[in-house]
Amino acid sequence: MELNTLLKHTSRSLYLSVKMLPASMRPAFGLAYLLCRYADTIADTHLLPAEKRLHAIKQFPQAVRTRELSLYQQLAQEITGTSENPYEKALLKHLPDCVAALQTIEPVQQVFIYQVVQAVCEGMCIDLTAFQAAETGHLKAFKTLQELAHYCRLMGGKPGLFWSQLIYHTHAVKMPKEPFFDLGQHIGDALQIVNVLRDLPKDLQLGRCYFPEEQLHLHNLTAADLLRPERSKKFEPIKRYWLHWGKENLQHAFVYYRALPKGALRTRAAVAWPILWTADTFCKLAAEPDLLNPVKRVKIPRSTIYFTLCVTPLILMSSTLFSAWLKHKLKKLP
Repeated sequence: MELNTLLKHTSRSLYLSVKMLPASMRPAFGLAYLLCRYADTIADTHLLPAEKRLHAIKQFPQAVRTRELSLYQQLAQEITGTSENPYEKALLKHLPDCVAALQTIEPVQQVFIYQVVQAVCEGMCIDLTAFQAAETGHLKAFKTLQELAHYCRLMGGKPGLFWSQLIYHTHAVKMPKEPFFDLGQHIGDALQIVNVLRDLPKDLQLGRCYFPEEQLHLHNLTAADLLRPERSKKFEPIKRYWLHWGKENLQHAFVYYRALPKGALRTRAAVAWPILWTADTFCKLAAEPDLLNPVKRVKIPRSTIYFTLCVTPLILMSSTLFSAWLKHKLKKLP
């Protein structure tokens, strides 16, 4: 199966941004995503003991570098047929193709891919260690705010760094490298906290509470309390704290977008869309009074996505218009 087909059917809305990237960036970004998605499939399956999954995830970055894949081909056979997504099943079988395709990527971009796979696998190892009791049906939570911030940096910030490295390597960005990379990591942090908030009920059912005990106790809550939808109102201050944290990180997008060359239209679109849709999701999360209810699923409507696509030409040529639109969205947050 063509790797581009796998990417299209496993990356959902992200594929829109990937498709817009310049041809010189697209293969590297797509392969990095598929490799991380493969590791995520291994980390999340309950057909393998946690210890076996942890070992596999720890070894995965090195296995990708050395192309020693025998362990993963064996694991793929053990969990084949568990996913409802046929393309995810195909991904399990096509790891050798993904790794082989890496050799067609220029060496500098290969280094970027290895780095982001390493960081994301470190985040998955946190899932498999901090929430190990979840394997036996016990709900566990992070202990401190710093733990959640660090997790967001690994799972969102480092992919934001990867994205920024590809852009800097491809375009004449109008600011020094290190500040640009730092901005990209903050934006990635914001994208990840959206996932943590949006997936809260589902993660709780899996025994994982990313919201730290020190913060829960401050509001007379425990992780187990969050399993009760009627506690949504009591959880509201914690939700608002992390929405504000995400907003502060997302505001780095104003400077980041301005640094992109105006002629890099495809890259500007690929950057603008996830930022704007994250701001939209922040607003939906802020307005949702029943966030702990597993029946509810916070997501922006297709109409919002289509409207953003339609007005994209206006913001590609003007950083001022992009900033005004993003500022308008963020002002809706309490």
